[in-house]
Amino acid sequence: MTIIHEEPTVPESERESASSGIDTSKPSVARVYDYFLGGKDNYEIDRQVAAAALQVAPDAPQAAMANREFLRRTVRYLAEAGLRQFLDIGSGLPTQGNVHEVAQSVTPAAHVVYVDHDPIVLAHGRALLAVDETTTIVDADAREPEKVMDDPRTQALIDFSEPVGLLLFGILHHLNDEEDPGGVAARYISRLAPGSHVVISHFHNPGAALPEVSEQARSAEKIFNENLGTGRWRTREEILAYFEGLELLEPGLVPLPEWRPETGDHQATPGITYHTFVGGVARKP
Repeated sequence: MTIIHEEPTVPESERESASSGIDTSKPSVARVYDYFLGGKDNYEIDRQVAAAALQVAPDAPQAAMANREFLRRTVRYLAEAGLRQFLDIGSGLPTQGNVHEVAQSVTPAAHVVYVDHDPIVLAHGRALLAVDETTTIVDADAREPEKVMDDPRTQALIDFSEPVGLLLFGILHHLNDEEDPGGVAARYISRLAPGSHVVISHFHNPGAALPEVSEQARSAEKIFNENLGTGRWRTREEILAYFEGLELLEPGLVPLPEWRPETGDHQATPGITYHTFVGGVARKP
């Protein structure tokens, strides 16, 4: 997959001065991901980290696209299943096919709350995501579920006595073990009404099942931690533990392109990142 980047509409130097609170000397997870998707909201330091990652996993852009397509398929599935409110934790930079666009294409009145605390995500999100009274973005840390769910902006759009789609796309693997990602996920889930659904995508280390891929996963993990201070490629058992107490839907926890693929999806070659980015959807009974 080739990364195609649009030319910035504003010179980088001007974008820097206009983006108060954004430290362009340090890489950002959201901006590295934006680069892999062919976006323009990234800086030289982000591109340097991306280049290092591409040395280990040349198909990393394919994984980023697979995650976006997983988002599109799962959010549409939840909307078609009757869910009318969505909480997107660690939403990242806006791009094509955002959660509210997908959900509201099925149910125009669907409510969507995006949550992030990256300054550049908030700057763009407030302009592009908080489009009307059905959609907003909350400045909060994903590691603090109670603050996220009790925020007045969240409360204005999400009724937690009714089913919610809790979306954890590519966020739990950015919580270190000592930050207790399993506990964080459980605290969100505990507040959800029966009938709610939880969607998770997560970096995966297949271990002895695929030793060569496992070694590459460890190399990628090292690059992320050295440059971004974050990133854990967890085992299948560790990821499945997030769904404890929930009903995991078919086809279970699988590489992202294998979750109910559709005509028109990008053809994903089973390379390095194919096996190291997995996802699943579960229902709260």
